[in-house]
Order: sequence, then C-alpha cells, then structure tokens
Amino acid sequence: MADQQSFPIDSVFDQLRDAVRPYPMAALFELAAAGHDSPFEQLVACMISIRTRDEITLPVAHQFFATARTPADVSRLSAEEIENLISTSSFPATKARQILAIACRLVAEHDGVLPCDHDLLRSFGGVGPKCANLVLGIACNQPYIGVDIHVHRITNRWGYVHTATPEQTMVSLHTILPRQYWVEINRLLVPFGKHICTGTAPRCSSCPLQSLCPMVGVTTHR
Repeated sequence: MADQQSFPIDSVFDQLRDAVRPYPMAALFELAAAGHDSPFEQLVACMISIRTRDEITLPVAHQFFATARTPADVSRLSAEEIENLISTSSFPATKARQILAIACRLVAEHDGVLPCDHDLLRSFGGVGPKCANLVLGIACNQPYIGVDIHVHRITNRWGYVHTATPEQTMVSLHTILPRQYWVEINRLLVPFGKHICTGTAPRCSSCPLQSLCPMVGVTTHR
C-alpha cells in the first residue's frame, strides 16, 4: 500500500496535468478563467455547486452573474429573484436565502467587499470548509486545500491518506501534501475523478497512474 513516503507525488501531478488536459475544467476554475475570479463570485459559485453537477453549475452561475456580480448587486435582489436565477441547482430556496444574507452582511459590515479571510468565510451560513478553502485558493491565491468527494476518494485509493470523510482528508493532506499542490489538487482531481478515476468502475485500464496506484477499495474497474 502506498503512503506519503513512497508515493511519488511530484510525478503523479506531472502525469495528472497531461491526463486531464482533454477534459473540461472544474467549474470554479473554469469560471475564474472566464473572469469570475473575485472572492464573492467564487463563493456564490461554490454555494450554487453544492449537490449540483458542474454541467448545471456553470450555466446557472453565468446566468446569475449576468444579473449580479457584487454584494451590492445581490443585496438589491429579493430571495425569490435569486431563487429564480439559480432554480435548476439543488436546494435553490435555501441557497438563495444564504447568498442574500451574505451579500447584505458584506454591504453592511465590509463596504460591499468580501475579504480574503478564512474565519469570516466560515462564519457565513451555508459555507463549509470546502467552499471557504476553494475561495481562498482560487480567488485569493492563498494556500488552502479544497477537498470534495473526488479529492477524498482518489487520495484514499492511492493510499496517500487513510480517512473516512472529506474533512479528515483535508486535515491529513495539510500535513503531508507539498504546499505547491494545495490549490492545484482540486483543479486536477475533479476532472480526473469525473472521467477516469470514477466513483464506480473506474477506468483503471486507461489510467496513466495504474502502475503507481494500489487501487485501495476498488473491487470493479474497467
């Protein structure tokens, strides 16, 4: 079984970059590349993405930002208007109330700007460690690891971590993953997990990491 001492993480990241090149970027990184790279936009997009596939998240986020891109813009909308804009995402009514509350608080307390502050992000309703870390990593260029189900699943399959939850994976990766990969790991493992190292029947026969991966927990593969 691999571990952080034996697993060639530098080589793995080199190969991952080539492996995911043909596939669409993870939603938040694609939105940032399209110019929606402010902390507030990244936060809203991440909230929209919760329990929602990237194929839905991207058009919903683009539609939302065509109407409102700043806390001030959003604060002038009603919760119902926000819900209508994000209606095809999961739990739109709950997300709409949370997004509006965040926008109003930023206008009232932070001059309509979302600071790059971890504690502030985590104080918002609906914002967990994944979204907080992704915002800080992508929009603020701060070294944080965004762990979603793909990062959790794949790093455990590698035997690089041995954890039961994404939150535990985040803690473990902060202790062993070289810092230069902290933001990039999400950018790479989301498309890798969607198209190659899938949740069920991963495509191990075509995976460039097959010779390195101990396939922990994999019982069926293609």
